[in-house]
Amino acid sequence: EIRADIGHARSIGFEISHQEISARIDGKPVESLAELAQAFPVQVIEPGAHRLVEEGGYRRRRWMDWAVFHVEPRFIDLWMRYRRALKQRNTALRLDPAQASAWDPELARLGEAIAESRRRFVTQLQPDWRDTVAALSGLEVELQYVQGWSSEGTLLEALRTTRARDELRRLTHAGPHRGDVALRLHGRPAREVLSRGQQKLVAVAMTISQLRLLRDLTGTVPTLLLDDPAAELDGERLERFIEQVARLRCQLVVTSLHAESRLFGTPERTFRMEDGRVQSV
Repeated sequence: EIRADIGHARSIGFEISHQEISARIDGKPVESLAELAQAFPVQVIEPGAHRLVEEGGYRRRRWMDWAVFHVEPRFIDLWMRYRRALKQRNTALRLDPAQASAWDPELARLGEAIAESRRRFVTQLQPDWRDTVAALSGLEVELQYVQGWSSEGTLLEALRTTRARDELRRLTHAGPHRGDVALRLHGRPAREVLSRGQQKLVAVAMTISQLRLLRDLTGTVPTLLLDDPAAELDGERLERFIEQVARLRCQLVVTSLHAESRLFGTPERTFRMEDGRVQSV
């Protein structure tokens, strides 16, 4: 049973068979993962969190889109329609390049809408982001949205400009599927100048400020999963991390290799995994 902040309980159940996993919400079959995610939003901070800063734009796009999905109900429909149009255009580029431009107007319209939703999220995030990243890392890391095509023109213009390259490589190069979040410290890419521990703190700041914004805009605070939260952190850095997470006042699910770990106080319930089975302690 999962109890929401709005004051009522919702029952979410899972059934696992050899062929599939099915879910029910309040006894009714779940039609899609999106429906399940809306009913029970969950975010994760794990030992590899630094990859949100260190690696390519795919992870940061997922970070943006997770938040926008929970704030703007229409976003998932926009994104699915965009992905279908993008797939059709890329197929045309491979099989019949002359037909690819037929998809440009729809791709541009949907892509512009996705970019605007992402831009709105990043703009709204800025005040809390600056405070949170400074409190966690002591650094002034800039976070800026990159839409995925030249800011000097529309997406439709960009699709026409990159047409020759698209035909050569049989792939669409302009659009929100190439979007990103640029993280910079004193004008340099954060991944080039930050240590692994600093990268993790910046990634944690991204997640915490994201959850705070979601709470402010929707009144919902997702459940936060913390996997081995002390990894890569020690001393003052760990204390800062604990303080910021505690301020979220959300439901925490914490995993640790050490049974005596009590970083966030006494847990309401404790479980132990042994020989592939989960047991209540």
